[in-house]
Amino acid sequence: MRATFSDVLSAQLATNPGRPFVTFYDEATGERVELSVATYANWVAKASSLLVDEHGLERGDTVRIDLPAHWLGPVFLGAAWNAGLVVSDSDDPDAVVCGPGSMPAWADRAGDLLVLACALRPLGVRFSEPVPHGVHDVGVEVWGQPDSFIPWDPPTGDDVATRFGAAETTQAQMWSAAAAGSLLTDGGRLLSEANPASPPGVASFTEPLTRGGSLVLVNHADGVRLEAIGVAERATHRFPREDQAG
Repeated sequence: MRATFSDVLSAQLATNPGRPFVTFYDEATGERVELSVATYANWVAKASSLLVDEHGLERGDTVRIDLPAHWLGPVFLGAAWNAGLVVSDSDDPDAVVCGPGSMPAWADRAGDLLVLACALRPLGVRFSEPVPHGVHDVGVEVWGQPDSFIPWDPPTGDDVATRFGAAETTQAQMWSAAAAGSLLTDGGRLLSEANPASPPGVASFTEPLTRGGSLVLVNHADGVRLEAIGVAERATHRFPREDQAG
């Protein structure tokens, strides 16, 4: 059984690294981004180095990913698990990855915790204006990170992957559940508006990864446009399933 994020991603890279993995639409801006498995892995390596080598986070530290539904959510989920960090919804994490909407609330705490802010602009570029003092602009810092990451203290399947409220899930438990999940069949293409970095949405990312599928993540679309995207992207499944909605 593949027990860690690194195990799962390595298996997918060995199988078909050029296939689409995350396709993101933001209907508010007209943005469409598609990451192959290999491109996704490259982003994860850079983000892992940013968290660990640049800013000194250590295995077991907690990180809150306070982003809307966006392709950088799966990137930082992977980076956290790659380094053995715990993804948490705590109001008192060791680090937070935030977007423009939530940055003001976290900026006041930048002296007490690591605050990494994503502009959420196309191609992951920097903010157009300087970020508040103490806040780190991901679009500035991530590009200089290396394209590979090897943790000096690698996580195991027993490391906690998520801690949402009082509920903890280890990496082994998470990937076992993803492999046995029911959101899509092996190789399927999952259409979703759920935030992958939220407790309900994590499976919309972990299942496609472990089952050789892909995620079509859509934000700010009405029902008609969502259906049109699903057809254009040849989605085979939808999250949540109609029998699970509501």
